[in-house]
Amino acid sequence: MNLTPQALDFLFENRIKDSKPWYREHKELHKQLVVEPFREFVSNMQPYIDKIDPNLSCNPKHISRIYRDTRFTKDKSIFRDHVWYGFMHGKELYEGYPCYYFEFSPEGFTYGCGYYKAGTKTMEAIRELVLKHDKSYLSLKKLMKKHKEYIFYSNPYKKNHFPDAPEEDLPFLNIRDFAVSVNSRDFDLLFSDSKVLAEAIGNKFLEMKPIYDFLMKAESTVQRENQ
Repeated sequence: MNLTPQALDFLFENRIKDSKPWYREHKELHKQLVVEPFREFVSNMQPYIDKIDPNLSCNPKHISRIYRDTRFTKDKSIFRDHVWYGFMHGKELYEGYPCYYFEFSPEGFTYGCGYYKAGTKTMEAIRELVLKHDKSYLSLKKLMKKHKEYIFYSNPYKKNHFPDAPEEDLPFLNIRDFAVSVNSRDFDLLFSDSKVLAEAIGNKFLEMKPIYDFLMKAESTVQRENQ
């Protein structure tokens, strides 16, 4: 079972109509076109996730909901037009551990590694590894230079807080968050057999492992309040 252009058509139309009655009438179509194929993809990712870290979740039942959370936003539209899954430690999005993620929408798909929202202690630990040029940081930097398609999301400070640091380290120091993503419009791959898609994304996740290893090394020094 694989994703199809009809899955993206459904997500687009449902978002435009933004109608609970319309969705209820077409709920089975959502299940057949979107939910079941995506859950199969997540299941097929298990061998690759296990190679990275068996503590990362790979539960197809936990793909994202189609309903938006409108409690804290001015946009009160009901439905989203994108679907994602986070290969995570536990369920904490804010100030949780780093994770891998995959998302698709009518615009294409995105995958990557990092934080939904990194905590203050985590960022302090990351900066410490950068400042001492830890081996994990050097591996990360080498990977980032090699792959120009990687997009670094870091929520940088406007002011340089590390005037004495080497200039090439500053992009990894003056930051308040950390995630690396790749955006793609390769619809032929997105619509390929679920196992083929999983193999392609799984190998990309393995390629990104130095990012995950760097972040997990930082996490090894972080004391969490809920532990």
